[in-house]
Amino acid sequence: MSKTSIIGAYNTAFGAFVKKDKATGLITDTKTYYDLLVEAGRGAIADAGITAGDIDAVFVGSCSPGSFINQEHVAPIAAEIDPALRFKPMTRCECACASSSVALYSALYAVESGRADHALVIGVEKMNLLPTPQMTHVLACSSHWPSEGALGMSFPMLFAQYAKGYQMHYMIPAEEMEKMLWTAGALCYRNGAENPLAHNRTGPQSVEEIMALNVPDARGKAKNMMIAAPLRLHDCSLVSDGAAALVITRTDLVGNKKRASLIAGIGHSVERLPENVRPNMHELIAGKDAVAKAYKEAGIGPSDVNFAEVHDCFTINQILSTEALGFSADGRAGYEYLEGRFTRDDDRVAINLSGGLKSKGHPVGATGASMHALIHKQLIGEPIGVKAKQAEIGVAFNVGGSAVTNCVTVLRKF
Repeated sequence: MSKTSIIGAYNTAFGAFVKKDKATGLITDTKTYYDLLVEAGRGAIADAGITAGDIDAVFVGSCSPGSFINQEHVAPIAAEIDPALRFKPMTRCECACASSSVALYSALYAVESGRADHALVIGVEKMNLLPTPQMTHVLACSSHWPSEGALGMSFPMLFAQYAKGYQMHYMIPAEEMEKMLWTAGALCYRNGAENPLAHNRTGPQSVEEIMALNVPDARGKAKNMMIAAPLRLHDCSLVSDGAAALVITRTDLVGNKKRASLIAGIGHSVERLPENVRPNMHELIAGKDAVAKAYKEAGIGPSDVNFAEVHDCFTINQILSTEALGFSADGRAGYEYLEGRFTRDDDRVAINLSGGLKSKGHPVGATGASMHALIHKQLIGEPIGVKAKQAEIGVAFNVGGSAVTNCVTVLRKF
């Protein structure tokens, strides 16, 4: 039996919570980082059916608040959730886009060690206060700066290297590769359209709709512009604001088992930071290692998983994650997306029922907690958005940076 369980979860709406004056360039905050963090924390505690006084420790995952909102030392903001949290230990965790998965693992270690009976995990990010060039720079700071960020390499460029490596290794024609990527993206848009919390609920829902956006207008500009070949705008995830939170506890302390899910296994594997020292840029080697660890601890294999939330920061990573999780053989996931697999109707495994980062949104520090929160809600029969056909075992695969930090969690129905 798993030693730790999730007993409460909450996801704020994701979106761009700002007002932008096109004439002046002024950006005004409409829902602050502080608001988002407090909302998520209060929501998770209420959902758990406990009081704030029952929380023994708080772990906050956030990628780059110092640059995004000029606020470091963010964990103590959790004290504003409830007066009873004052004097509790609070810690911020940072691992780029995997920050709140690492926060969850830190909380899990605290609970398993016996130092805490109940821990609150919050993931939060506010990205839209910065103009796009500045936001892109902040994200680039999570790359290997000397060999990547300092040379102008953005994250679309870094994941384009994986797309090129994948296409070359498996000798996939360019047109076929593009359709693989667009099919993965369209699947997420279709699912996200039914997620009331999603940042984008109106994205193109078919390959044909995406292809139509590739056609330049009279000015020579296409709505689905090329960002870093072969990745276009609709291959990229959203720049979002939002938060999510979880309450975890020792499994033997769970009261209402109908509203709890078991953390059955975790895998946390880290790749070398610079891409130029990594072999095999056609697969997620560290990701596969994390998957193997999580599956072994949970005592399962790929065929046991009913649904998964995977890190589709770019459509190529959705394809690579699908293979790393063992749902497709190496080099076959793209073809299986083209064949119509991994949808809500797939009897084997459904992917990104939430809409994924592509549609639900990607407030980087909140993404890992959000994945876990939405899987937990599926497992207890309270799905947000599309309902899984089978909801016994769900997997979260969250990565940080250019597939550097890899966090895989197996959650089971109680």
